[in-house]
Amino acid sequence: MGRCASVGLGTPTPAPIVIGLHTLRSPVLLAPMSGVTDLVFRRLAYGLGAGAVVSEMVASEHLAMDRHGARRRAQGVELKPFVVQLAGCEARWMAEGAGVAAGLGADIIDINMGCPAREVTGKLSGSALMRDLGHATALIEAVVNAVSLPVTLKMRLGWDEASRNAPELARRAEAAGVSLLTVHARTRCQHFNGEADWGFVRNVTRAVGIPVVINGDILDAASAHAALQASGAQAVMVGRGACGAPWLLGRIGAALATGRDPGPPPLREQGAIALSHLEAMIEAQGVGAGLRNARKHIGWYLASSGLPAATVRDWRRRLCTSEDQHVVRSGLARFYDAALEAAA
Repeated sequence: MGRCASVGLGTPTPAPIVIGLHTLRSPVLLAPMSGVTDLVFRRLAYGLGAGAVVSEMVASEHLAMDRHGARRRAQGVELKPFVVQLAGCEARWMAEGAGVAAGLGADIIDINMGCPAREVTGKLSGSALMRDLGHATALIEAVVNAVSLPVTLKMRLGWDEASRNAPELARRAEAAGVSLLTVHARTRCQHFNGEADWGFVRNVTRAVGIPVVINGDILDAASAHAALQASGAQAVMVGRGACGAPWLLGRIGAALATGRDPGPPPLREQGAIALSHLEAMIEAQGVGAGLRNARKHIGWYLASSGLPAATVRDWRRRLCTSEDQHVVRSGLARFYDAALEAAA
């Protein structure tokens, strides 16, 4: 599939996405990514213009039983609409987990039938559910019947190339009461390899009357526009493209609304965002855990600066090994000073 090189001027503003009582402020959503989209990251992306953000995937049984920090991951009531994503393979736990999420203030429950990770599919959750649409439908019905909140569903094209059954699951989900669908345009067996097949998602958009969100390879405004055109979807979901660039969702939203890509923020502003992200993680998690968990984000910020790979590697080695918060903070500031000098 070809990729669009640029967003043309005059691109029409997409129609607002409505989920239950909630109208999204833009058609650009942040994908749930385990270990990445914690509350700090979601607050940051939301503050920079994301239309909606989704919690990290939460195991429904753990949420119901208050185990393994599940309720900590299901936070974010101030991020409207507050969307909690549940995973599981048993109707009882999916229903109970949905009830707990509602009690925590969730506005929308999202069901995960798209995660390709072996530790998830090995437990017959995530995208493994696309191998048994009868069971998948029963889980959807259990969640819809358990809460009065809107329920959404995230899926893949299918388990493998021989079973691209997303359109059928979409029809079943709509009949069960799901309000919106998100489709990652790869099969489970592709994981994140190869190009996302946006065109196939048009089979899903034609199969249902509810909004469809396209996910996979949304890396900039041009790819967002091309994905919408190819799929017939009404919104896009950004995952890995937002790593090191939490401003990307607001940027894409502005481009879709106006037909003009405003580009990334200036390097000085990028540096301020990166530093505020680091400081928020330290405040939320403590110095030790905050620094350790911030390392991947620091690496992504460095890579998105545009500096040569060798320079980025050198700075990553310095900043992502230190246990001293002052060294990391001052070093991150110096890195962006160097980036500004190089760009001058």
